[in-house]
Amino acid sequence: MIIAGPCSVENFQLMDMTAAFLTNLGVKYLRGGAFKPRTSPYSFQGLKEEGIDILKEIREKYGLKIVSEIMDARDLDSALDVIDIIQIGSRNMYNYTLLKEVGKTKKKVLLKRGMAATIEEWLNAAEYIALEGNDDIILCERGIRTFETYTRNTLDLNCVPVVKQKTGLKIIVDPSHGTGRRELVKSMSLASISAGADGLILEIHPEPDKAVSDGFQSLNFKEFENVYHQVLKLYNIINTELK
Repeated sequence: MIIAGPCSVENFQLMDMTAAFLTNLGVKYLRGGAFKPRTSPYSFQGLKEEGIDILKEIREKYGLKIVSEIMDARDLDSALDVIDIIQIGSRNMYNYTLLKEVGKTKKKVLLKRGMAATIEEWLNAAEYIALEGNDDIILCERGIRTFETYTRNTLDLNCVPVVKQKTGLKIIVDPSHGTGRRELVKSMSLASISAGADGLILEIHPEPDKAVSDGFQSLNFKEFENVYHQVLKLYNIINTELK
């Protein structure tokens, strides 16, 4: 599973250009945040309902699966017809009310690990979703906060085999947030697949330096295409020759 797209839905043109590019490569999952939780209240918070409308139009035009974050249970009704995979961001991993409401839906859920969560806490958060009847859950390792300051977070690839051993859930990795540095995304993408991850979620943008949010960790289209082909090659080797 390869999920790619910009951090935020900035406008229709950006999403249309990205969707066309991904469709041409054969990528089936498009990410884009309409609701954006930001550390600073003065940072771009997303286009909200307008962003959902843009994602709906893109979904209908290209047939891509839409992955987008929901921050508030009150936004579920307006987004359920558009979003194919509901993303629960790291800040909301402990939002048990939201987890329960998402658990009542029939949608696939992408549950990101909290920035300071243990593996056990993360799996317990998944249980809140599952106990409401929805066990279609994908876990996402996106790095945890440590004393290291060179990278945005510390990507904990130890959790990949642990999750595989302790659960039957799929797990993907987010090396964009996990490193916060685009020059490290390729290496950590390959390392994630080597560790046994079922896929990746990557931030891409045609002009990362002009992105409204997270441009410093976003790949441009050429860089993503290179990573994409190398990841597929490695995945095929691991799942054929090495088994």
